[in-house]
Amino acid sequence: MSTPVSSIRNLGPAYETACAEAGINSAEELRALGADEAYARLLRAGSKPHFIGYYVLVMALQNRPWNDCQGEEKKALRKRFDAIKAKSFDKELSAFEQMMDRIGVRAAP
Repeated sequence: MSTPVSSIRNLGPAYETACAEAGINSAEELRALGADEAYARLLRAGSKPHFIGYYVLVMALQNRPWNDCQGEEKKALRKRFDAIKAKSFDKELSAFEQMMDRIGVRAAP
């Protein structure tokens, strides 16, 4: 029997719906994928990238409060988030569009 994604601390019905749209249908499956692969799947399924959503997932899979992420750990997670986001989106953009996104000139899709 599978356990709902929303049974994981910090993850509610909206996160469960987003996971289902990404083909992640249980807490067990989410844990097996890990935060980075699961978040990449969420992005590929159409979820908008948001750093807080990513680190909430990381904290949830560690059974920690969502706001427990601070200092150097948060900085390291930001780098991981940026890498996941880049892999999910930048390959579809030209080098010029990527540069415009990085400096905030072009509105993100």
